[in-house]
Amino acid sequence: MPTPDVVTDPYGAAREAADAITRATEVVHHDVALVLGSGWSPALSTFGETTAAMSMEDVPGFPPPRVSGHAGQVRSHVVGAHRVLVLAGRVHLYEGHPPAAVVHGVRAAVAAGAHVVVLTNAAGGITPTLHVGQAVLIRDHLNLTGAGPTEGALAHDNGPGESRFVDLSDLYSERLRGIARGVEPTLAEGIYAALRGPHYETPAEIRMLATMGADLVGMSTALEAIAAKHLGAEVLGLSLVTNPAAGTDSAATLDHREVLAAGRDAAAGLGSLLARIVEAL
Repeated sequence: MPTPDVVTDPYGAAREAADAITRATEVVHHDVALVLGSGWSPALSTFGETTAAMSMEDVPGFPPPRVSGHAGQVRSHVVGAHRVLVLAGRVHLYEGHPPAAVVHGVRAAVAAGAHVVVLTNAAGGITPTLHVGQAVLIRDHLNLTGAGPTEGALAHDNGPGESRFVDLSDLYSERLRGIARGVEPTLAEGIYAALRGPHYETPAEIRMLATMGADLVGMSTALEAIAAKHLGAEVLGLSLVTNPAAGTDSAATLDHREVLAAGRDAAAGLGSLLARIVEAL
């Protein structure tokens, strides 16, 4: 029987991927999912016990990540009382993927049992008080990608029985953010602006985003958050500030290698922070 297509049958494809993950990990129910963005993969060295790992290429419907800094693995971890499904890497709109492919991992994770989805990313810092290496809770987002995961004539067919017109009032769960602040009271919060990329923003665009209320800017996360919320999961978002946004530091240049280096430098602390937050859920 052919694998359902992630665009024409996105929820069937998610169920098939979840079944494959269950077989490979021998875990019937993962209750938490964690998506690792650019530079976050080294944090896994201090994040709970790994019980199983597989390549994303071996999971139905998963396009393998091609961007440096995304490991391209699906891993099962034990963190406290939780079974955590870790997606070490993601794909992006700028790679030419449709929204359904970008959010396929999150949909598969929810189909595998996850009722909490933790999304991480690398971001440019717009607000002057944010510094490189700092982890910031996402309070809300501006989706400026021009795309959404519930759009399209077939996007809702065979779906979860809820309207495609999903309420995003509490998209980044206030309850989960409270838990995270209880674990690490020094965590700042900010609004994340999601742009399509892959080019970095111009100084004029950053000034525009600051006027709109954005504290952080990046090229991911927003569509995955919407897809998770649409399926009834709670969402927690964390950005790692890896560079000053364009024009905010006259001496800074923007380079993806520096993004990855910032992740490596912060890895131990990020892994410990993620583990403590997940354990407290």
